[in-house]
Amino acid sequence: MRTENRIEIGFLLFDGFPMACLTSVIEPLRAANEIAGQEAFLWSLISENGQKVQSSAGVRFESERSLSDCRDMDIIFLLGSPTSVFDNPGFGNGVLRRLSRHGSVLGGISAGIFPLVRSGVMQGHPVSVHWCYEAAFEAEFPDMDARSEVIVRDGSRTTVSGAAAGFDLALHLIQDRLGGDVAHEVACWFQHPMMRGAGVRQQVPSATAPGTGDSLPSLVSRSIALFASHMSDPISIADVARQMGVTPRQIERAFKQATGQSPSHYYRAMRMKAARQMVVYTKDPIPQIASAVGYGSVAPLVMHYRAAFGLSPSEDRRRINRFRVEDNAPLPSV
Repeated sequence: MRTENRIEIGFLLFDGFPMACLTSVIEPLRAANEIAGQEAFLWSLISENGQKVQSSAGVRFESERSLSDCRDMDIIFLLGSPTSVFDNPGFGNGVLRRLSRHGSVLGGISAGIFPLVRSGVMQGHPVSVHWCYEAAFEAEFPDMDARSEVIVRDGSRTTVSGAAAGFDLALHLIQDRLGGDVAHEVACWFQHPMMRGAGVRQQVPSATAPGTGDSLPSLVSRSIALFASHMSDPISIADVARQMGVTPRQIERAFKQATGQSPSHYYRAMRMKAARQMVVYTKDPIPQIASAVGYGSVAPLVMHYRAAFGLSPSEDRRRINRFRVEDNAPLPSV
């Protein structure tokens, strides 16, 4: 029950949710209770119908409540996979909207944002999207305000990009409720070096030069930003050079030195990663995915996809479907 002295948090779990995202929030809250000597935070595991839920690692969790038994929750965080949906969407989405109207804070951690946005409660609110889901998210929700910050808190909505960001969020909740000293002590308990907040952007693999940890040169990072903004309408290296005020040869040299790849190969790898997100996490047909990453037909996409991942998009989708947890409907392979 909701009281003035404690915050009750529900974790609404869908099959395929990542365990790290759950424990990264619960453990610092547990430590905060111990340090403060009070039950400042309570939490419970929720599933749609009170059923067991299987994590992405295959570990099964007993839920303590069903979704219909969550009227007094202060905060509810959704955890799932990009393909997570309610068994009864009308009921599940309706409960979330009703909780929102009654003052509960709603949020999503990592891929939990997908069922959260599908419920309709995020209209008008920005969303923190993990970089590895960015292409799939934008393909399904092109009108949403998707952001790369690790935490996005907007009124009664909170979204975070992954497990480490979930820990940061827990520290913010602790600081809000118990003060900065307790939050700092909790961070020290877990050797968490800093508490990231609003405006801090995610680190992505392309942020550093391979094997060095050094930031990429400005010319390379600015070129990558241009590549990212031209996924469906590929930009030529000559046009990139023109916008950067340099020659194509300068860009070629800069990429070779910083990444070990030519800019065209780097760009293609970015497009293939985006394509794979959509193959694995959306129901978009393969021709539509080809168009989304700048191919006029399926054949060249298949050739480059096979070169990157060792199998075609349809084969990859079928392979992923074999590993989907029970009741998670397979995606079409064509």
